[in-house]
This record gives sequence, structure tokens and C-alpha cells, in this order.
Amino acid sequence: MKEFMVNSEYSINFKRGLWKKNHDEYHIVENKQKNQLTQPKVTVITPVYNAEKFLRKTIESVISQTMGMENIEYILIDDGSKDASRKILLDYSNKYPTIKIVLLKYNTGTPGHPRNIGIQLAISKYICFLDADDWLEPHGLETLVKILEETGDDYVVGKTIEIQSNGSKIVGEHESYKERRSVSPYSIPNIFQHLGPRARMCRTDLLKKYQISFPKMKFAEDKQFFIDVLTFCKTISTTTATIYYLNRKDDNSLRLTNQTNIIQKTRCNLKVIRHVKSKKLDVAHEKVILNRLYEFDSISRFFNTPHFQRTKLKFIYYYLFKIVLKTTSSLNYEFSDNFIEPINGVLYELFKKKRYKDFVKLLEWNKREKVKEIIIKNELPYMVAPFLDEPLRFIPTSLYAELKEECILEDKYILHFKVYGSYVHSINEVIIRNSKNALLEYVQPITVDKEGNGKFRLDLELLEHFPPSNYSIFLRFNDYRKVNIRKLDTRTYKETFQNREYIFYQTVYSNVGLKIVKETN
Repeated sequence: MKEFMVNSEYSINFKRGLWKKNHDEYHIVENKQKNQLTQPKVTVITPVYNAEKFLRKTIESVISQTMGMENIEYILIDDGSKDASRKILLDYSNKYPTIKIVLLKYNTGTPGHPRNIGIQLAISKYICFLDADDWLEPHGLETLVKILEETGDDYVVGKTIEIQSNGSKIVGEHESYKERRSVSPYSIPNIFQHLGPRARMCRTDLLKKYQISFPKMKFAEDKQFFIDVLTFCKTISTTTATIYYLNRKDDNSLRLTNQTNIIQKTRCNLKVIRHVKSKKLDVAHEKVILNRLYEFDSISRFFNTPHFQRTKLKFIYYYLFKIVLKTTSSLNYEFSDNFIEPINGVLYELFKKKRYKDFVKLLEWNKREKVKEIIIKNELPYMVAPFLDEPLRFIPTSLYAELKEECILEDKYILHFKVYGSYVHSINEVIIRNSKNALLEYVQPITVDKEGNGKFRLDLELLEHFPPSNYSIFLRFNDYRKVNIRKLDTRTYKETFQNREYIFYQTVYSNVGLKIVKETN
């Protein structure tokens, strides 16, 4: 491909109409019409590595944004792809002046470094990230920019839908459960969980002022990055609008997380823990962040894996967990007091007492027993782990709901239930959600009296736009969390309405479920 050299930094490729700027580490390829454009409002940053399968869909989702490409600076950084990714990138850069391609001279092996280059090159007011196999909702960027413009906040996050081969689900529901404006990050329960680079946007000057960058790690680099972002944010917003689609259709063995072993992951998590401790945050804030790293990452995610269940080398996991626990010795508080899930507290107690067999049994039991025995003591619910001795046998559960009565009357489904637990008075909604499509749901406000009694009255006409399918029924509590309603009998309640049959039944997990069936003549 013939090129004419302008100077030592730039070259013009007459065939493609692209400018190329050379750097010691990478080449920047830009459309020569770039200088004619107005200042973009937002920069989208996409690291690319062997992404030819989905890359066009990803790029087209940015091009199709309702705010218009003239307002978007799109930086795609290729990390040494061996497939057709670079050709695809150059094709799009030739067509769109606001698309900037960065070609790294050497593979870095982590998406963090390419993202850092994107941040350095960004010239717009806001930044967001998009992975090379995911895609954006058409109005996604416009929605996030509008909120930041209206509020002046540092950061906003919306809804992410994970697309699987057999359906979809909402990721990090706490982030998008309701509309919030200009609130403290610490006021949102579990905001430091699910810190992947999706469905969120922040001010570019925040990143550059505090020199926030992705660390050089193959795992947990996005976790540390967004912990830093949130700790520097004065106020943030959340929205219920769908912004981002996370592609999990294939079991992608090439995904970097799947190529990282437990030792590497633990080393990275230890770096994040030490990083957070070095920040010398307010103790209340530090507790919130470290709980995510100790409970969520070092217990829930660490031990609840197929590999731990089947490996004969469990001692490696125990050894690594002990190293993690050593980092808690300098804390002036008991870190386990902040655990959200009581079963993690029991696991921690068993581990401290070196009861490793019971530790494994409890993990296996919790995964295997989908319908656990529940007993009520002083209006509080406990799961019964029969193989443990007291008091560990009775494991507190946050909330338990049980059906008391149900009927169908005049095309209305009426359900009476009783709830037990510490969060009884935080119940505010009932949700009917499609089991395969997370975007198909009906939400109705609900109240529970002082004794924990509640009543749900559903007009079947309100579900007329729902397609025939199976639907789960939940109670929403404590801002965003959900609990099923336990149904102890197997009776079904049916009603034919507007040529469809509505069947309320006991699911395989002994919960209340709904099936809508199209009536056949």
C-alpha cells in the first residue's frame, strides 16, 4: 500500500484517506476529515483483540447512537490481533471521521493498557467503555450524557442486560433498580460490586485530574479502576434505562478471565486490597469497599466455583485464602461483621476452626439443596444445615416469604403471604418477570403490615401484552434485592382470559410461578 511521508510523525495513505501518527508504542490512524468536525461530547473506548466475530456489531451499535456520530469520538485500540480485526477497524475509520484507530506494536495481554491509551487520547467531556464483543442500546449514550449534563455529577450508570444462549438477565440490578440523581456512591447498597466497564459514563476531567488509570493486571484491573473512580466521585446518578448488552452467548475460552488461574486471580485481588487500604479512606467507606473484596471476591466467588468443588487440591485454595486473611490483621474492626450473606459468616467460622470437611459440605449443600428447610425463631427465618452442630446449624436468612392463601376471582389473582426477617418493612414491590427475557416484567407497589402480612391483587388484564411463557414472581426488598414466595402445596390455579390461560403453580424450587399459555381451539 503506497504511502507519502509528510514528516517523521505523520503519513498520508491516499488509497484509504487516512492519517497515521507514529508513537514509540503504537500507531494512530485517523480519517483526514477529522479536523473539520466539532468538539465531540463523549469518547467511547474499545480495546480489541481477535474480535472479528462480533466487532462489526459492536461498532455499528456506536454508529447507530441517537445522539449522532458527530458528537462521538470513538477510539478503538487493537492489541495485536491476529485475525481480521485490524482490517475491519481500518474499513470503519475510512468511512467515519470520528473513529480513531490505535494499533499497538506489541500485544499487552490485558484490556487495561489499551483503555489507558484511550483515556490519554480522549478529547471529549465524558468517557465510557465498550468491550469488543458487546453492544450499546441505540439511545444509551444520549441517555447517560443527558443525565450528566443535567446534574453535573461525576458518574452515571444504567442497566446492563446479559445475553445468554438461552435467555437474558439483568446484571448488577442495584445499579439500575431506580432513578437516582446526585447521591453519594456510598448511599447505594452494593455499589462496589459488579464493577465491570459497562453501562457507565464518567467525566474525563475526573480521570485526568486524579490520574486514575487501569493497573497493569490481567485480572481485577477494572475493579480497582472503578473503585478509584467511585471514591473520587462526590455525587453520582443511576438510571433504569437499558444502556448496555453484555454478550455471554458463547462459552468463550479466549476471554482473559477464563485464562487466569486461581493463583493469578488471588495475587491480583491482593493488590486491590492493598491498594484500597493504602488510600486511607474514612473507615465507614473502607468497610463497604473491603467487604466486597473479602466476602464477595474471596469467599462467594472464590469457593463457589466448579473447580473448587471437583479439585483434589483444595489445600491450595485454603492456603491462598489464609494469605488474604492476613491482610485483615491490621484492621481495627472485625471485617466479618460487615458480611451481607449470613452463610458466608458460617463458612468463615468453619474455616477459622479448620473444619474443612464441614466447610466443603456446607458449600455443596447450599448449591445442591434448592429447597431448604426453613424454621422461624422469634419471627426470624433460619436455614437448617442438618449436618452442622448448633449454633452453626441454624443459618440466618435475610428474608423468607411464604404463601398463605391464593385464589382467582373475577379475572384477578389474589395472593396472601407472610414474611419473616430483618427486612420485612423494606418490602415495596412485587415483580413478575419473564424467566428468559429480563426486560419483560410487570412491577406493582405493595405494602406489608407490622406483623409481616401482605396481599397481592393482580388484574390479569395488566399482563395482556406479555407473550406465552414462564414467569417468576418476587418480592423486592432492601432497595433492590428479591425473594421468591415459597409455595408449600402443589395445587394450581387456572383462569382463561382473552383466549389465554393463566396458570399459577408451584415451581420446581417450591415457589409461586406463573405460566401463560395461548389457548388452542
